[in-house]
Amino acid sequence: MGRPRFAALSDNRVGPIASSVMSEFAHASVMLAEIVDVLGQVPTGVYVDATLGGAGHATALLDHRRDMSLIGIDRDPIARAAASDRLARFGDRATVVAGRFDAIADLVASCKPQGAVTGVLFDLGVSSPQFDDGERGFSYRYDAPLDMRMNSQDSLNAAEIVNTWSHGDLTRLLRDAADERFASRIAGRIIDNRPIETTAKLAEIVTLAIPAATRRTGGHPAKRTFQALRIAVNDELAQIPVAVADAIDLLETRGRGAVLSYHSGEDRLVKKAIAAAETGGCECPPRLPCGCGAERKVRPLSPKLRRASAEELASNPRSSSALFRCFERI
Repeated sequence: MGRPRFAALSDNRVGPIASSVMSEFAHASVMLAEIVDVLGQVPTGVYVDATLGGAGHATALLDHRRDMSLIGIDRDPIARAAASDRLARFGDRATVVAGRFDAIADLVASCKPQGAVTGVLFDLGVSSPQFDDGERGFSYRYDAPLDMRMNSQDSLNAAEIVNTWSHGDLTRLLRDAADERFASRIAGRIIDNRPIETTAKLAEIVTLAIPAATRRTGGHPAKRTFQALRIAVNDELAQIPVAVADAIDLLETRGRGAVLSYHSGEDRLVKKAIAAAETGGCECPPRLPCGCGAERKVRPLSPKLRRASAEELASNPRSSSALFRCFERI
């Protein structure tokens, strides 16, 4: 059947580091059975996996529905290369394109899909292989330069944030993107110890900024700080409202969207975007017919918030923070 089609092929080049990691881009797809169940019921058409990663969800969806094709979007060239290998057996049923997920509308249009979009998936956050590749600076478990860019061509990296942002900006970032209780203390310690160039040094500084009693519970003390920096470097939160709204507009009637998020900040934005589409912005009294002309676009699928099963938690601990919401176009 050949390899999957590539849009913007020149953006999919893989350098020496990427080549060494590409074969190891194996990722346990979170809530895979639930995703296949929800999106497996859509009308025949095109799936859009807006955060393709290693294509675990995408592969399962195409195996489940042989009448569907798929457009996969990812900004990470290593992920795209690994996904293209994994999707090769589907031939022209799969198209891989480079880009951010908030560009979903333009990227799908550029692919000229043969059919209506009836399923959209967002798996927010970072894939396990990105965490596990120490050289990329995502994790406090490895000593590496502070980077955290999903796309190495982007200009902003974690080192710039850590070494140039003000105390107020760092504090707001840690609170808003990671619900960090000790945001101000951590921001102060970071500024006092500049310059900070490595993940190990940052993790040590953050750990010492947190009270000793707190360090003994809740995982690694630097976990939230690293999460907040990754989100800021990759502009993740700002993309969510635009991406979810555009995905809803792309969907055909009875098409479905599914969103996996991994912390409360992401989930709040997802919930808000779905609620806005559910009401269409209607402010009419709830017991009276709508008189404002608002267009209701979706209905949330029940239960509105789902979590990983006990069986999945036992086999894949990283699924413990997953928050899953889905909806149907009306």
